[in-house]
Amino acid sequence: MSFSSQVLLGLNRLFPLPVHPFNLANDGEMSYTEWQFQKGDQTIQFFLPFHSQEQMFSGKTVLDIGCGGGGKTCYYATFGPKKMIGIDIVPHYAEEGNAFAKAKGLADVVSFMTGDAARMDFADNTFDTIIMNDAMEHVGEPEKTLEECFRVLKPGGHLYINFPPYYHPYGAHLSDAIGIPWVHALFSEQALIDAYKKLVRDLPDGSDRISFRFDKRPDGSDTISYINRMTIKRFRNIQKGVTQPAVYEREIPLRNQLKGLANVPGFREFFVKMVVCVYQKTPSS
Repeated sequence: MSFSSQVLLGLNRLFPLPVHPFNLANDGEMSYTEWQFQKGDQTIQFFLPFHSQEQMFSGKTVLDIGCGGGGKTCYYATFGPKKMIGIDIVPHYAEEGNAFAKAKGLADVVSFMTGDAARMDFADNTFDTIIMNDAMEHVGEPEKTLEECFRVLKPGGHLYINFPPYYHPYGAHLSDAIGIPWVHALFSEQALIDAYKKLVRDLPDGSDRISFRFDKRPDGSDTISYINRMTIKRFRNIQKGVTQPAVYEREIPLRNQLKGLANVPGFREFFVKMVVCVYQKTPSS
Protein backbone atom coordinates (compact mmCIF):
# COMPACT_ATOMS: atom_id res chain seq x y z
CA MET A 1 0.00 0.00 0.00
CA SER A 2 1.29 3.44 -0.94
CA PHE A 3 2.34 6.08 1.56
CA SER A 4 -0.57 8.33 0.55
CA SER A 5 -3.04 5.49 1.21
CA GLN A 6 -1.55 5.01 4.66
CA VAL A 7 -1.87 8.74 5.33
CA LEU A 8 -5.49 8.62 4.20
CA LEU A 9 -6.23 5.70 6.53
CA GLY A 10 -4.61 7.47 9.45
CA LEU A 11 -6.48 10.69 8.80
CA ASN A 12 -9.74 8.81 8.38
CA ARG A 13 -9.62 7.73 12.02
CA LEU A 14 -10.20 11.36 13.01
CA PHE A 15 -13.51 11.68 11.15
CA PRO A 16 -16.81 10.01 12.09
CA LEU A 17 -18.65 8.39 9.21
CA PRO A 18 -21.85 10.04 7.98
CA VAL A 19 -24.97 7.92 8.39
CA HIS A 20 -24.99 5.53 5.44
CA PRO A 21 -27.61 2.94 4.44
CA PHE A 22 -25.02 0.21 3.80
CA ASN A 23 -23.85 0.48 7.39
CA LEU A 24 -27.39 0.70 8.76
CA ALA A 25 -28.20 -2.52 6.93
CA ASN A 26 -25.07 -4.25 8.25
CA ASP A 27 -25.99 -3.18 11.79
CA GLY A 28 -29.49 -4.57 11.38
CA GLU A 29 -31.14 -1.18 11.87
CA MET A 30 -32.96 -0.99 8.52
CA SER A 31 -32.63 -2.13 4.94
CA TYR A 32 -31.30 0.13 2.19
CA THR A 33 -34.76 0.19 0.62
CA GLU A 34 -36.49 1.17 3.87
CA TRP A 35 -33.89 3.93 4.35
CA GLN A 36 -34.73 5.20 0.88
CA PHE A 37 -38.45 5.19 1.69
CA GLN A 38 -37.84 7.30 4.79
CA LYS A 39 -35.69 9.74 2.79
CA GLY A 40 -38.23 10.21 0.00
CA ASP A 41 -39.65 13.39 1.48
CA GLN A 42 -36.19 15.02 1.48
CA THR A 43 -35.98 14.52 -2.27
CA ILE A 44 -39.39 16.06 -2.87
CA GLN A 45 -38.37 19.15 -0.89
CA PHE A 46 -35.95 20.14 -3.66
CA PHE A 47 -38.86 20.57 -6.07
CA LEU A 48 -41.61 21.93 -3.81
CA PRO A 49 -40.91 25.60 -4.60
CA PHE A 50 -41.89 24.73 -8.20
CA HIS A 51 -44.42 21.89 -7.95
CA SER A 52 -46.32 20.16 -5.17
CA GLN A 53 -46.22 16.39 -4.68
CA GLU A 54 -49.67 16.15 -6.25
CA GLN A 55 -48.57 18.11 -9.32
CA MET A 56 -45.60 15.79 -9.71
CA PHE A 57 -47.33 12.45 -9.16
CA SER A 58 -51.11 12.45 -8.67
CA GLY A 59 -52.83 10.67 -11.56
CA LYS A 60 -49.58 10.59 -13.52
CA THR A 61 -47.66 7.83 -15.29
CA VAL A 62 -44.22 8.13 -13.68
CA LEU A 63 -40.72 6.82 -14.40
CA ASP A 64 -38.05 6.84 -11.67
CA ILE A 65 -34.57 6.53 -13.23
CA GLY A 66 -31.74 5.16 -11.09
CA CYS A 67 -34.21 4.03 -8.45
CA GLY A 68 -31.82 1.77 -6.51
CA GLY A 69 -33.75 -0.49 -4.15
CA GLY A 70 -36.98 1.34 -4.93
CA GLY A 71 -37.73 2.86 -1.54
CA LYS A 72 -38.10 6.40 -2.82
CA THR A 73 -40.14 5.16 -5.79
CA CYS A 74 -42.57 3.60 -3.34
CA TYR A 75 -42.67 6.82 -1.32
CA TYR A 76 -43.58 8.80 -4.44
CA ALA A 77 -46.33 6.24 -5.09
CA THR A 78 -48.11 7.29 -1.89
CA PHE A 79 -49.18 10.47 -3.74
CA GLY A 80 -51.54 8.61 -6.06
CA PRO A 81 -49.87 8.10 -9.44
CA LYS A 82 -51.74 6.15 -12.09
CA LYS A 83 -48.68 3.97 -12.69
CA MET A 84 -45.04 4.14 -11.60
CA ILE A 85 -42.01 2.26 -12.93
CA GLY A 86 -38.56 2.24 -11.34
CA ILE A 87 -35.55 1.39 -13.50
CA ASP A 88 -31.97 0.72 -12.44
CA ILE A 89 -28.98 -0.91 -14.12
CA VAL A 90 -28.15 -3.04 -11.04
CA PRO A 91 -30.02 -6.34 -11.55
CA HIS A 92 -30.90 -7.26 -7.96
CA TYR A 93 -32.61 -3.92 -7.29
CA ALA A 94 -35.65 -4.88 -9.39
CA GLU A 95 -36.32 -7.91 -7.22
CA GLU A 96 -35.82 -5.91 -4.02
CA GLY A 97 -38.06 -3.09 -5.25
CA ASN A 98 -40.90 -5.38 -6.29
CA ALA A 99 -40.78 -7.18 -2.93
CA PHE A 100 -40.80 -3.85 -1.08
CA ALA A 101 -43.73 -2.54 -3.13
CA LYS A 102 -45.69 -5.68 -2.29
CA ALA A 103 -44.88 -5.31 1.42
CA LYS A 104 -46.10 -1.69 1.33
CA GLY A 105 -49.31 -2.61 -0.47
CA LEU A 106 -48.25 -0.72 -3.60
CA ALA A 107 -47.65 -3.57 -6.05
CA ASP A 108 -50.74 -2.64 -8.09
CA VAL A 109 -49.22 0.77 -8.82
CA VAL A 110 -45.43 0.30 -8.69
CA SER A 111 -43.18 -2.10 -10.57
CA PHE A 112 -39.43 -2.32 -11.08
CA MET A 113 -37.21 -3.42 -13.94
CA THR A 114 -33.54 -3.69 -14.82
CA GLY A 115 -32.38 -1.47 -17.67
CA ASP A 116 -30.00 1.15 -19.02
CA ALA A 117 -31.47 4.65 -18.95
CA ALA A 118 -29.56 5.49 -22.14
CA ARG A 119 -31.40 2.69 -24.01
CA MET A 120 -34.88 2.36 -22.57
CA ASP A 121 -37.42 -0.12 -23.89
CA PHE A 122 -40.40 2.25 -23.72
CA ALA A 123 -42.46 3.75 -26.50
CA ASP A 124 -42.25 7.44 -27.33
CA ASN A 125 -44.40 9.77 -25.21
CA THR A 126 -45.11 7.24 -22.45
CA PHE A 127 -44.60 9.16 -19.17
CA ASP A 128 -46.11 12.32 -17.67
CA THR A 129 -43.32 12.60 -15.09
CA ILE A 130 -39.72 11.40 -15.01
CA ILE A 131 -37.61 11.82 -11.88
CA MET A 132 -33.85 11.40 -11.71
CA ASN A 133 -32.93 11.66 -8.04
CA ASP A 134 -29.20 11.26 -7.36
CA ALA A 135 -28.82 9.58 -10.75
CA MET A 136 -27.19 12.15 -13.03
CA GLU A 137 -23.82 11.60 -11.32
CA HIS A 138 -24.01 7.84 -12.01
CA VAL A 139 -25.24 7.35 -15.58
CA GLY A 140 -22.54 6.33 -18.04
CA GLU A 141 -23.91 8.38 -20.94
CA PRO A 142 -25.63 11.47 -19.51
CA GLU A 143 -26.28 13.14 -22.87
CA LYS A 144 -27.87 9.99 -24.30
CA THR A 145 -29.84 9.48 -21.09
CA LEU A 146 -31.36 12.95 -21.38
CA GLU A 147 -32.24 12.29 -25.03
CA GLU A 148 -34.02 9.11 -23.97
CA CYS A 149 -35.86 10.95 -21.20
CA PHE A 150 -37.28 13.46 -23.64
CA ARG A 151 -38.16 10.69 -26.10
CA VAL A 152 -40.29 8.75 -23.61
CA LEU A 153 -41.70 11.87 -21.89
CA LYS A 154 -45.11 13.06 -23.05
CA PRO A 155 -45.41 16.56 -24.54
CA GLY A 156 -46.03 18.91 -21.63
CA GLY A 157 -44.53 16.41 -19.18
CA HIS A 158 -41.79 17.23 -16.69
CA LEU A 159 -38.33 15.82 -16.03
CA TYR A 160 -37.13 16.40 -12.46
CA ILE A 161 -33.36 16.20 -11.86
CA ASN A 162 -31.35 16.59 -8.68
CA PHE A 163 -27.79 15.48 -7.98
CA PRO A 164 -24.83 16.32 -5.72
CA PRO A 165 -21.95 17.65 -7.83
CA TYR A 166 -18.68 15.72 -7.85
CA TYR A 167 -16.82 18.09 -5.51
CA HIS A 168 -19.52 17.88 -2.86
CA PRO A 169 -17.75 16.89 0.40
CA TYR A 170 -18.77 13.26 -0.15
CA GLY A 171 -19.04 13.37 -3.93
CA ALA A 172 -16.74 10.36 -4.34
CA HIS A 173 -19.56 8.21 -2.89
CA LEU A 174 -17.19 6.40 -0.54
CA SER A 175 -18.58 7.79 2.72
CA ASP A 176 -19.76 4.39 3.92
CA ALA A 177 -16.09 3.81 4.84
CA ILE A 178 -14.23 7.12 4.39
CA GLY A 179 -15.49 10.03 6.48
CA ILE A 180 -12.99 12.69 5.34
CA PRO A 181 -14.87 15.49 3.54
CA TRP A 182 -13.52 16.38 0.09
CA VAL A 183 -11.18 13.37 0.31
CA HIS A 184 -11.29 12.95 -3.49
CA ALA A 185 -9.87 16.46 -3.90
CA LEU A 186 -6.98 15.65 -1.56
CA PHE A 187 -5.88 12.14 -2.60
CA SER A 188 -5.40 10.27 -5.85
CA GLU A 189 -7.98 7.85 -7.16
CA GLN A 190 -5.69 4.90 -6.49
CA ALA A 191 -5.14 5.99 -2.89
CA LEU A 192 -8.92 6.19 -2.42
CA ILE A 193 -9.43 2.74 -3.89
CA ASP A 194 -6.66 1.11 -1.86
CA ALA A 195 -7.87 2.67 1.39
CA TYR A 196 -11.52 1.84 0.74
CA LYS A 197 -10.73 -1.79 -0.05
CA LYS A 198 -8.79 -2.15 3.17
CA LEU A 199 -11.57 -0.55 5.22
CA VAL A 200 -14.40 -2.74 3.90
CA ARG A 201 -12.69 -6.03 3.04
CA ASP A 202 -13.66 -7.74 6.30
CA LEU A 203 -17.27 -6.53 6.34
CA PRO A 204 -20.02 -9.07 5.60
CA ASP A 205 -20.82 -7.25 2.36
CA GLY A 206 -17.26 -6.04 1.71
CA SER A 207 -16.78 -7.85 -1.60
CA ASP A 208 -20.17 -6.60 -2.81
CA ARG A 209 -19.26 -3.01 -1.98
CA ILE A 210 -15.96 -3.30 -3.83
CA SER A 211 -17.46 -4.81 -6.98
CA PHE A 212 -20.30 -2.25 -6.82
CA ARG A 213 -17.98 0.76 -6.78
CA PHE A 214 -14.90 -0.22 -8.78
CA ASP A 215 -14.01 -1.68 -12.15
CA LYS A 216 -10.93 -2.34 -14.26
CA ARG A 217 -9.53 -0.15 -17.02
CA PRO A 218 -8.26 -1.83 -20.20
CA ASP A 219 -4.73 -1.72 -18.75
CA GLY A 220 -5.87 -3.64 -15.66
CA SER A 221 -5.71 -0.75 -13.19
CA ASP A 222 -8.64 0.03 -10.88
CA THR A 223 -11.05 2.89 -11.37
CA ILE A 224 -14.07 4.23 -9.48
CA SER A 225 -16.79 3.27 -11.94
CA TYR A 226 -19.85 3.97 -9.78
CA ILE A 227 -19.78 7.70 -10.56
CA ASN A 228 -19.15 9.76 -13.69
CA ARG A 229 -17.59 12.77 -11.90
CA MET A 230 -20.45 15.07 -12.84
CA THR A 231 -19.46 18.62 -11.89
CA ILE A 232 -21.69 21.67 -12.11
CA LYS A 233 -19.59 22.92 -15.03
CA ARG A 234 -19.99 19.66 -16.93
CA PHE A 235 -23.74 19.60 -16.35
CA ARG A 236 -24.11 23.19 -17.56
CA ASN A 237 -22.17 22.28 -20.71
CA ILE A 238 -24.44 19.29 -21.29
CA GLN A 239 -27.47 21.56 -20.87
CA LYS A 240 -26.32 23.65 -23.83
CA GLY A 241 -27.20 20.73 -26.08
CA VAL A 242 -30.70 20.29 -24.61
CA THR A 243 -33.39 21.82 -26.81
CA GLN A 244 -36.18 21.53 -24.23
CA PRO A 245 -36.75 24.44 -21.82
CA ALA A 246 -35.50 24.34 -18.25
CA VAL A 247 -38.43 25.76 -16.32
CA TYR A 248 -36.88 25.68 -12.85
CA GLU A 249 -33.26 25.65 -11.60
CA ARG A 250 -31.54 25.92 -8.22
CA GLU A 251 -28.12 25.39 -6.74
CA ILE A 252 -28.49 24.63 -3.03
CA PRO A 253 -25.50 25.45 -0.79
CA LEU A 254 -24.17 23.03 1.82
CA ARG A 255 -25.49 25.39 4.50
CA ASN A 256 -27.17 28.78 4.36
CA GLN A 257 -24.10 30.29 6.04
CA LEU A 258 -22.04 29.12 3.06
CA LYS A 259 -24.33 30.58 0.43
CA GLY A 260 -21.79 33.27 -0.40
CA LEU A 261 -19.02 30.76 -1.09
CA ALA A 262 -21.41 28.67 -3.19
CA ASN A 263 -21.72 31.65 -5.54
CA VAL A 264 -17.99 32.33 -5.89
CA PRO A 265 -16.18 30.89 -8.93
CA GLY A 266 -13.54 28.45 -7.76
CA PHE A 267 -15.48 27.65 -4.58
CA ARG A 268 -18.87 26.92 -6.13
CA GLU A 269 -18.14 23.29 -7.01
CA PHE A 270 -17.07 22.58 -3.41
CA PHE A 271 -19.89 24.33 -1.54
CA VAL A 272 -23.01 23.41 -3.54
CA LYS A 273 -24.90 20.52 -1.96
CA MET A 274 -27.42 19.87 -4.71
CA VAL A 275 -28.04 20.91 -8.30
CA VAL A 276 -31.77 20.98 -9.09
CA CYS A 277 -33.33 21.32 -12.52
CA VAL A 278 -36.80 20.78 -13.97
CA TYR A 279 -37.42 20.48 -17.71
CA GLN A 280 -40.73 20.53 -19.53
CA LYS A 281 -41.11 18.82 -22.89
CA THR A 282 -42.60 21.20 -25.41
CA PRO A 283 -45.68 20.10 -27.38
CA SER A 284 -43.81 20.52 -30.69
CA SER A 285 -41.21 17.85 -29.80
